[in-house]
Amino acid sequence: MEFIIPFKGEVKFKITLDPTVWIFDDRKLNLETYFTEERIEKDELEEYKRGMGEHWSREIMEGATVPPTLNSEKTYKRQEKQEMMTGTFGMKFAPFLKTAEPAAGADTVVFETANGEHAFPIQEAEELIFKFSEKGKPLKEDGPVHILLPDGSNLNSPMTDILAIRVE
Repeated sequence: MEFIIPFKGEVKFKITLDPTVWIFDDRKLNLETYFTEERIEKDELEEYKRGMGEHWSREIMEGATVPPTLNSEKTYKRQEKQEMMTGTFGMKFAPFLKTAEPAAGADTVVFETANGEHAFPIQEAEELIFKFSEKGKPLKEDGPVHILLPDGSNLNSPMTDILAIRVE
């Protein structure tokens, strides 16, 4: 089975996706909690600016703080590694579609699978989630990714065996 998913069709950049490296991506979603927890969409740049402003204000008012000890850092890294080895994760499709840059006239994304094709309008496709790991393991049997709807309604019967992504 091939673990690379090519983008084809009306895109400026013919990129390929390699889900085997997404486990290290900070954008990954924990699918064990994603569909059950309430989410608030946030602008990452605004969050960064707000955090830096709060940090700056705190240092002015209270003085600099001592960085965390090496032990607490090791514990955090160990917990993070354990989560990666046992968790179920996914990635939103939107960043990959934006990187490929669909042509101005393109309005549909077609997912080519071993079981047929699934077409979505571009706006709906941007909201899809690519599940790439189950309990810490890559999806070797019917992967490399499973496509989940944004509301999780197909969590138990996702689109599987994705061979390619075509933009029309």
